[in-house]
Amino acid sequence: MLKTFSWRGVGTLDTIILGWIITGNPLTGLKIGGAEVITKMLLYFGHEKLWYRINYGLDQRKRRNRLNAIKKTREV
Repeated sequence: MLKTFSWRGVGTLDTIILGWIITGNPLTGLKIGGAEVITKMLLYFGHEKLWYRINYGLDQRKRRNRLNAIKKTREV
């Protein structure tokens, strides 16, 4: 969890610095970085929902989990 938040902080800091360099205004860089935090969370959430909805790869994962459960019961 800590690694996730620290990486998010690094990514946002990068965006703030790039915004500052490109615009020459540190306040604009902060605004861009602040907006980026919110928009990226929303985009990630929507992206995950879409991938779950199209069910890509879930059938194989479910099948593999069932097989592993059967193997474990036979070992006991």
